[in-house]
Amino acid sequence: MRLVTVGDRLALLHNGRAVDVAAASEGRFESDPMTVFERWAEFTAWVSAYVPAPDAGEPVEVHRLGPPVPRPRQVFAVALNYPPHAAEAGYRPPDDPLVFTKFPTCVTGPDAVVELPGEKVDWEVELVAVIGTAGHRIPQEEAWAHVAGLTVGQDLSERAVQMLGTPPQFSLGKSFPGFGPTGPALVTTDELADPDDLEISCSVSGTVVQRSRTKEMIFSVPVLVARISAVCPLLPGDLIFTGTPAGVGNRMNPPRYLTPDDELVSRIEGIGEIRTRFSTTGGVRP
Repeated sequence: MRLVTVGDRLALLHNGRAVDVAAASEGRFESDPMTVFERWAEFTAWVSAYVPAPDAGEPVEVHRLGPPVPRPRQVFAVALNYPPHAAEAGYRPPDDPLVFTKFPTCVTGPDAVVELPGEKVDWEVELVAVIGTAGHRIPQEEAWAHVAGLTVGQDLSERAVQMLGTPPQFSLGKSFPGFGPTGPALVTTDELADPDDLEISCSVSGTVVQRSRTKEMIFSVPVLVARISAVCPLLPGDLIFTGTPAGVGNRMNPPRYLTPDDELVSRIEGIGEIRTRFSTTGGVRP
């Protein structure tokens, strides 16, 4: 299935149309997208049995889509998870996942206008795993069973803030409002031929700057779920930003950062694309 948020309401994508979940389930499930993660097994069973009419729902208006998971309790992110990106950053591929957090208030939707808080805002397209079933110390071989689905994400980063201090710390520089665009949908893994091998790409104002496949990740989604949950219990609706391929702006010569004239388009095979534009004032549109 493919889940979207239309306005503030949870909807199923069916034949290119958005079917309101609360209405279709006759109130069995609420309109708040966060509530289904607490009843994920029950919800997926209902979706499997639900047969909408061919013309059910309403046409999808991209500007009305919000983040598929609007209020996650925990947002994990992984640094240097593609060997070419580690190399361009001047590091050897890590032996263990390098995990930090993006604070949940940075999450926004797939058609957002994000305020630039400084002059060194950079892009990082990422596959984002959404937790559906809670777990602590999850075995790697059981990890996919705990994942509700996948979505497209951008780990936007204000590099000057990110690199403040000795040693630097990442989380604040990656958590300004709108610095976690996600969407357009949460896609369950049964919709994908191989959820471990998806093309991932990013373009800035029409120029492709990142392109890879998720099979190139050093630590796959199951490995990340196992390694993170070995320490932190994972909760329904948590997000894991799984790392970015090579091609980020601050490693170009000369460095290239985002401006109000840019449009950032992030795509992942089988999931879709998100578009992010920028302003110097005015904040974020979900």
